[in-house]
Amino acid sequence: MDTVTLDLLARWVHFLAGIVWVGHNYSSVVQRPNWRPLSTEDLIDDQSPRFQALLNREHGTFRWAAVLTWCAGLFMLWQRDILGAALALHGAQAPIGVGLYIGTLMMLNVWFVLWPHQKKVLGLVPASVEERLRCSRITHLSSRTNTMLSLPLLFFMAAGTHGGFLFG
Repeated sequence: MDTVTLDLLARWVHFLAGIVWVGHNYSSVVQRPNWRPLSTEDLIDDQSPRFQALLNREHGTFRWAAVLTWCAGLFMLWQRDILGAALALHGAQAPIGVGLYIGTLMMLNVWFVLWPHQKKVLGLVPASVEERLRCSRITHLSSRTNTMLSLPLLFFMAAGTHGGFLFG
């Protein structure tokens, strides 16, 4: 495969996986703007409609979309030979580098904060009702954190692509 085709493929993978990942967070904010912690009843009856809706939404592909988005972004920076400059926040690559660091933080948040706690909420990992309730709050805050971080992430990605000269 030639470089132009690889670049096009990487851009589309990055774009589409990013929509799935970040879109998941935004839909969570839109669908549940007035979040309330799960109640004991929600967790005791795992067949409740509310719990099943939570299970169906959360036990999806968002965490793999995060990995795919991140890997495609790294690949594009590497392929353009600007990964080192972006990581060093050097010159015109500084904005995309800041975006890279924010995206990395978001992906780590998904895998090392949100998902381990979400597995307890969903009952995929044994946990007491109290622990599941505690984890429900943590997953809420973790998801909202990624939602808020996605705004500066998008800004720095756009600045890196279209306005990098302002920072160089």
